[in-house]
Amino acid sequence: MRVTIQDLKTDITVSELFAELVPPKEFEPATFSNYYPDSNFTSQQEALDKARVFASSIGKKNSSELGVYLDGGFGVGKTHILASMYHEAKSTKLFGPFIAYTSMIGYLGFAEAVTQFSKYKLLCIDEFELDDPGDTMIMSRFLKELSAKAVRFATTSNTPPSALGEGRFAAEGFQREIQSVASQFVICRIDGEDYRHRKAEYDFREIAASKLEELVKSNELVLVSKFSELLGFLSTIHQSKYAKVAEQFESIVIEDVYQIDDQFEGLRFVSLIDRCYEAGIRVHFTGLDMRSVFREDHVQGAYRKKYLRSLSRLSAMQG
Repeated sequence: MRVTIQDLKTDITVSELFAELVPPKEFEPATFSNYYPDSNFTSQQEALDKARVFASSIGKKNSSELGVYLDGGFGVGKTHILASMYHEAKSTKLFGPFIAYTSMIGYLGFAEAVTQFSKYKLLCIDEFELDDPGDTMIMSRFLKELSAKAVRFATTSNTPPSALGEGRFAAEGFQREIQSVASQFVICRIDGEDYRHRKAEYDFREIAASKLEELVKSNELVLVSKFSELLGFLSTIHQSKYAKVAEQFESIVIEDVYQIDDQFEGLRFVSLIDRCYEAGIRVHFTGLDMRSVFREDHVQGAYRKKYLRSLSRLSAMQG
């Protein structure tokens, strides 16, 4: 069933925004007991043990650690352990990617965000990003304000699959940039190999006209949009609403893809793809090969990890 940009609803309440802050479907069943450490890397068992102890202490008085920081390469199970801490904690809690928190701070305003988030005992922040100085400064202050209100944190680093081996561990950067509270975090370094064994190369395939026709005639909700229309739409709504948008279809067909010239448009598209990936949405496209959708100088610039993560996710999301 075809869905158009005009069909999408973007109104959202604050309570709905907070209701979205739960583990993605992929990690709904994640527990400490179904995380299986690789015996070749003892740090995995050590991280699991520290995370279990931390989760059991949430909501209890006299807990010494403010947070846990899971630091490692791609595919070693950091998000699984993070989701396990969320499920294990017997208190009010939230779970979301770094960008979801920064988007909500921007949407609510800093003071109101502190008020709203201080109602929770545990914030799980997946893929803590250190590549944007502005966001890093905001989050540093945010964590400091909330820590004074007895909120505790569990976070992961954000090394994407294509960046293994280069700046693989982000703990030093985290401690340097989040100076106000980082010393109170337990740093859990997790070594290991990518258990998914994903290919380093991206394999993009343009959807055939016959397949597109078949798809829109099915019972599946399929958003079909020209790339220019989609980018224009994203510029009209706050990024905190992108998850709401992604709830309204099961597949997306992006027609007439071209290279994004504007950095702001590129980052908005990255944000949408993140939300679609978390929602389990499949992606199809026509036009330019998706591996060239971002300018090379942008990919090699300050937001490299974001762009590489997005390309990896786009490749994985192909139906």
